[in-house]
Amino acid sequence: MSHIRTASALIALGFATTALGANHREAPITALDHTADIADFFAFVSYDDPSKVTFILDVDPFLEPSNGPNYFPFDPNVTYQIKVDNDHDAVEDVTFEFRFRTETRLPGVFTGFVGAGGGIDSPDDSPPPVPPGTLIVPQAITALDGPGSEGFSLRQSYTVFVRRPGYPGPMELQSGSTLFAVPTNVGERTMPNYPALADQGIYDLGQGMRVFAGTVDDPFWIDLGAAFDSFNFRPEAFDTGVPGVLDDAQDGNDTTNFAADDVSGFNVNAIAIEVPVSFLTQDGMTHSANDALSTIGSWGTTSRAASVRRTIVPGRRGGRRLQVRRTEQALVQVQRMGNPLFNELIIGTGSKDSFSLSEPRFDGQFSDFALDPVLARVLNAVYSATVAPGVLPVPEPPRIDLLPLVTYAPPIAPDGTPPGPVADLLRLNTGVPPTPPANRSRLGLLAGDGAGFPNGRRVSDDVTDIATRVVAGTLAGPPFDGFPHNRIGDGVNTNDADYRETFPYVGYAHSGSGSRHVDPGEPGCTGICPQ
Repeated sequence: MSHIRTASALIALGFATTALGANHREAPITALDHTADIADFFAFVSYDDPSKVTFILDVDPFLEPSNGPNYFPFDPNVTYQIKVDNDHDAVEDVTFEFRFRTETRLPGVFTGFVGAGGGIDSPDDSPPPVPPGTLIVPQAITALDGPGSEGFSLRQSYTVFVRRPGYPGPMELQSGSTLFAVPTNVGERTMPNYPALADQGIYDLGQGMRVFAGTVDDPFWIDLGAAFDSFNFRPEAFDTGVPGVLDDAQDGNDTTNFAADDVSGFNVNAIAIEVPVSFLTQDGMTHSANDALSTIGSWGTTSRAASVRRTIVPGRRGGRRLQVRRTEQALVQVQRMGNPLFNELIIGTGSKDSFSLSEPRFDGQFSDFALDPVLARVLNAVYSATVAPGVLPVPEPPRIDLLPLVTYAPPIAPDGTPPGPVADLLRLNTGVPPTPPANRSRLGLLAGDGAGFPNGRRVSDDVTDIATRVVAGTLAGPPFDGFPHNRIGDGVNTNDADYRETFPYVGYAHSGSGSRHVDPGEPGCTGICPQ
């Protein structure tokens, strides 16, 4: 490693990870509307069943597990949607819609969840008018409904609708029972076996579909503190001695963090649905990876109902035009997300809200951001001015190496697939089988793992490192695919909680009574953080 390359890599990291966070408070409008804020969106071929695709929509980020008494219900006034394009025109062909309802079952109790053991009665010295032996604390919460749910006061249920060609309108997907959202993990006294309780929230909807909604561990990870401290990355975290540049051993380590994961210990609300591939494709069939119909695009949205006044002029009566005014309810989109980091890393701040409110098929208006990213020019300028001209070349616009992120193109979609318009969709080739755990890489396609981002996105894909390297030019080939382009990273390589290998794949929510985060000055925390 030359001294010039080492110095240039130091500068690269500082700017390449600007404002990351996978849509954690990424736009002005959602910074003020946190329950409608999409934190992350995932789409991948299910690990244990390659005939199905799993979608996960995470909303309302940075949920502190101990923040009672009401904790983190889904917003009943927000409509959550997952949309799928299967004919390459950036318009939804299949839509899954989720709507929530909230009930308060114990209105006299001061918190949303209460329970202990088999229940606790008032003691012998209980002051009147409550006599000794009266049940004061219900039994611990062990069920979402029925016996064991008596202390479950703040409870949410939800409905799943699907819109798809051949259906006359929104069709409600039925499970045979009420769908209950899984609550946060209050603590071991109230919820002594939280994993068993959470697993009750997986429902079979029929037609080969399963669904889950509830509070879970935030599956994202990043050194946010350093990123927002004017890119003050921690040199002690990197064996190269250069902030933000991983050596070969660190880059290949998918189980250890070398810097602080500032999202560790936080929860997020997640909606997950597993759907047969044949339900999603244009012709209702499964296809090989080389077939154009194998590749779909997907994105998540949140919307709020708004009153819209319409003036109707149906005709004339007595020589006068009759006008009728009426008020209707319409859904107004607040947020959308396809590719991770797209809004915050690519779209300029002045356009972020416009981007959030718009639809993918109109993303041509943002094509200059996508195919001539300002960030790449910043990298190039800083290197030239600070190190030496030509130290960090970046590809010339238009950045055709970035087309796979915004059109249907190889290496995700096979040759011959209609590219469609420029659009921020998370594209997934459903014909690529899942990668076995032993061969899975956090760096996805960049490491030869064909089932990883940007071919869809799994919960374990390190989109921070992947996205920044791609913006720097690693997909463009020489001279952009060598050092330092291919070693940029934040030193956070893994999540702080274990993922699951089966649906819904995300980790269980952190305990409120045992909550803890990585503190300033500590190295990254992986696995179970020490108390």
